[in-house]
Amino acid sequence: TMQCIEIATNHRKSEYDKVSAEYESWKAKGLKLNMARGKPSKQQLDLVSGILTALTSAEECVDSGVDARNYGELKGLESARKLFADILGCKTSQVFAGGNSSLQLMYDTVSKAYTHGLLHSEKPWCKEESVKWLCPAPGYDRHFKVTESFGFELITIPMTENGPDMDIVENLIKDPSVKGMWNVPKYSNPDGIIYSDETIERIAKMKPAAPDFLLMWDNAYCIHEFDGDYVEFPDILHQCKKYGNYDMVYEFASTSKITFPGDGVACMATSEANLEDFEKWIGIQTISYDKVNQQRHVLYLQNRAHTLKLMKKHAAFMKPKFEAVLSTLDREIAPLEIASWSHPKGGYFVSFDAMPGTAKRTLALCKEAGVAMTAAGATFPYGIDPNDSNIRIAPSFPPVEDVEKAIAVFCTCVKMSALEKLGV
Repeated sequence: TMQCIEIATNHRKSEYDKVSAEYESWKAKGLKLNMARGKPSKQQLDLVSGILTALTSAEECVDSGVDARNYGELKGLESARKLFADILGCKTSQVFAGGNSSLQLMYDTVSKAYTHGLLHSEKPWCKEESVKWLCPAPGYDRHFKVTESFGFELITIPMTENGPDMDIVENLIKDPSVKGMWNVPKYSNPDGIIYSDETIERIAKMKPAAPDFLLMWDNAYCIHEFDGDYVEFPDILHQCKKYGNYDMVYEFASTSKITFPGDGVACMATSEANLEDFEKWIGIQTISYDKVNQQRHVLYLQNRAHTLKLMKKHAAFMKPKFEAVLSTLDREIAPLEIASWSHPKGGYFVSFDAMPGTAKRTLALCKEAGVAMTAAGATFPYGIDPNDSNIRIAPSFPPVEDVEKAIAVFCTCVKMSALEKLGV
């Protein structure tokens, strides 16, 4: 294929006519395809339906003398905390097992900092003149919305192939009004980047001016490889402790993409002192989370090794969908040199960088042709991508044949918007 950039103006017109005709034929098909959110497919949910019968008797509800059906155990069942510690590589004493949503635990952590202050806060953040927050981007829209909802000033940190640009981070944390930072350190959403050991070390040994700097470590894809074997990953709590920052970090994870997203168990891992402080406030809000569900998960998942075996079964459904996306992009878009994209081995997304100034147009075309995608700009603070370039592709939910159709439509739309931008 001739490179798009070099296509002479007269060629460009015929190229555009060809692509437009292709687009019209897709539109005529009346497709209804959805690649907007990273949801597990029905096959993946069916794969783990054994969890529905993992707990069948009253006897099984008792865990080390604790009856999961009753009040109490705010930190969660000991066995559930142990399971998460095993998966994350931290200690049981550092783990808080909650309800079905890690986002809720993240929200509660930020909310508590805002209303009452953290362990090392001089005052609650609502009493501060201004609160600034570091947002590695492209990143997770729901993270950004949490800190935006409290009125914090969101500061975009560019992502590199090794994680956030730490030179910029280290400079910004000299400002005491910079109170925290979001992170998805393994198979980042949407880039699929694994933070390098050097980046993790630099993060763990940061010396922020704010004594109550909050390192939010959302390890959402900690065991979510779909291509290749499990990748070992440093325990951030151990790293922070080593550098005298034990109370700085709060780590989050959940079984949302291991069992059922709507009915999983979430956890938070942090220092024992932080846990005690957090428990004090959360204990006003709730007496305990759903421990029967925690017990069901413990009986079903058992331990890290058994859980990793289950993740291999998930991978068998995920891999062909990602291969469909990447092979189509390689075939249709790569020769044109008008875009670049990630080639992840885990997580739930492919991050696509279209020609600057064309992401919104590309997605509008997709929508018109019946393909729903994550909104342009969603991967940036305030939903504004300064380059109008990044697009998050989420292939996990539809069947493979639908993914193939959706990505074919997408490629057509990418070409159309690029040709329009170049001037037909």
